[in-house]
Amino acid sequence: MDASLLLIPAVALAASLVTLISGFGLGTLLLPVFALFFPLEVAILLTAVVHLLNNLFKLGLLWKDIQWSTVLRFGVPGILGAYLGARLMLLLGTRDALYQGVLHPVDPLDLVIAGLMLVFGLFELSKTLNTLSLPSNWMVPGGLISGFFGGLSGHQGALRSAFLLRSGLGKEAFIASGVAIACLVDLTRLPTYLRGGSMNGIQDQWPLLTAATLAAFIGAWWGKKLIPKVTMRGVQLIVGVLILAIAVLLATGII
Repeated sequence: MDASLLLIPAVALAASLVTLISGFGLGTLLLPVFALFFPLEVAILLTAVVHLLNNLFKLGLLWKDIQWSTVLRFGVPGILGAYLGARLMLLLGTRDALYQGVLHPVDPLDLVIAGLMLVFGLFELSKTLNTLSLPSNWMVPGGLISGFFGGLSGHQGALRSAFLLRSGLGKEAFIASGVAIACLVDLTRLPTYLRGGSMNGIQDQWPLLTAATLAAFIGAWWGKKLIPKVTMRGVQLIVGVLILAIAVLLATGII
């Protein structure tokens, strides 16, 4: 059996459980695993498909807790940001390699994603960055910035959480509103990727996408039951170390 059919759904389940509670994690963890088996721009697209379907499932679980005024203030600018980020991803994916890595050439997209993963890995490891919150009057630019990075690489959740932490939302509303905003970003970036010609990367991957999506659904359903009980610090440290390791592997051309 192809190793991807075992590893990717397992990571999708674990990451979906984590992201429902923390507000971020699914794309952050799933992208590197897809990148082990596919070119990076294809890995971003495949991750986006699972991310969107899982967010729509979570939206059904958490619908009643959404704070719609927050979604509009943050999510609508996020749509524009996601489109711009997705366009930049497609542009970077067409550029020639910058240098020869250990096993593969490293192109601009590899380097940009590696840099973003280093930044967001530090978000996970640092208590100061991990609890960073920004003033509520930054909601509109925050949506634009978070959406942009969501479109570029899928790394939207950590920034979104930083902007939403001081929005006065309770835990359930914070999680549900974050899911709704993530759906807006995913519904923008995924069609942009596909219009940019990335469809060829997923035509034969529907069994893998189905398995990963179903596993993510199970993780989300399980995570909803654990929301009142789980503390995230240990998980954040593990996630941060993994992200930093994958970033180094990307930048050095090993994956």
